[in-house]
Amino acid sequence: MDIFSPVKSTILVVDDEITNLSLLAGLLHDQYQVKVAKDGERAIELTHRETPDLILLDIMMPGIDGYEVCTLLKANPQTRHIPIIFLTSQTDSRNEEMGLQLGAVDYITRPIRPGILLSRVKAHLADAATSQAVRVNNEYLEYEVAKRTRQLTAMQDVSILAMASLAETRDTDTGNHLRRTQNYVRLLARHMQNKLEYDEFLSDQMVDMLYRCAPLHDIGKVGIPDRILLKPGRYTPEEYELMKLHPTLGRDALENAQRVAGSAARQLDGPADFFEIAKEITYSHHERWDGLGYPEGLKGRQIPIAARLMSIADVYDALICKRVYKPAMSQAKAAEIIVDGRGTFFAPELVDAFLALLPQFDMVAHRYADTDDDLAIKAQFAISAIGPL
Repeated sequence: MDIFSPVKSTILVVDDEITNLSLLAGLLHDQYQVKVAKDGERAIELTHRETPDLILLDIMMPGIDGYEVCTLLKANPQTRHIPIIFLTSQTDSRNEEMGLQLGAVDYITRPIRPGILLSRVKAHLADAATSQAVRVNNEYLEYEVAKRTRQLTAMQDVSILAMASLAETRDTDTGNHLRRTQNYVRLLARHMQNKLEYDEFLSDQMVDMLYRCAPLHDIGKVGIPDRILLKPGRYTPEEYELMKLHPTLGRDALENAQRVAGSAARQLDGPADFFEIAKEITYSHHERWDGLGYPEGLKGRQIPIAARLMSIADVYDALICKRVYKPAMSQAKAAEIIVDGRGTFFAPELVDAFLALLPQFDMVAHRYADTDDDLAIKAQFAISAIGPL
């Protein structure tokens, strides 16, 4: 065999008449590798064993007829791309229309004219080869796009955590606060996915984005002076007003980053823009359901959904964790405070979701609990940052 000769395409001929099989095999064998099947069951068996490049399929056969064979092959992802040409003595146009509707590429009536048959087989094999090349190319492109997207997403996640951790190093919270709150947000978001008002917003893509954005909620604290940020006692009214600037500082920082990122960020994020969601969380997570929050005094459903979710996650974690200005609170007491804030601090439906998810919140809190080393490092940093009194 000449190793440089082209590989012959494989044609499967299916017909219950031996004379028809012999005739067709004789016409095709010089140009193609020919396989034959005397019924539909055998045709399906051979097709699954070794995929042919094209099938010449009789319609009227005992057992499984040609229409059913075509239907079964087109329903299988592994065989649906095989071009099928129906061969039949039926000349009714309705039969031809039915065959084409089932997915056949052509319909040839008997008696067979060799020149026409060979021309159509050649043409459909060429079309199939082109389609196969397009599919392979598309699959490769999809793989490369998915790979690149994963890489960019990973880089973005690292950048998010780096920026968020920068804020945390100046606060009395630990880095585990970021992990806990983003997991709380994801729990709440998943729970609300099928709830009225929330279902359209909380797609799977959005839930993932909320999880990734959540660590940025307090990034604006980078701009708050240490004497306020690290103060162990209660703020004076003037200090509290300065502290309330951190949502605005965080939003402004993200807007600057968004401008720098430009079109690259939009290409990565798609319809739901990462920076827009991050800004909503950062700027509005201190708003209250009754309108007494800050910085805008938004009320009820004026508050973005992303910020509503973040608000409960952030407050709950602050309550159950030790800070320089307070001891840690029990889960039961923290849950009681969240419930007391139903309809004043928090959206009522999210408080209900929080109660339903309380066991899962507890699991997250234990999984990402602060260690003694975390707290010691933070305490030492706070002392060094404040300096001598």
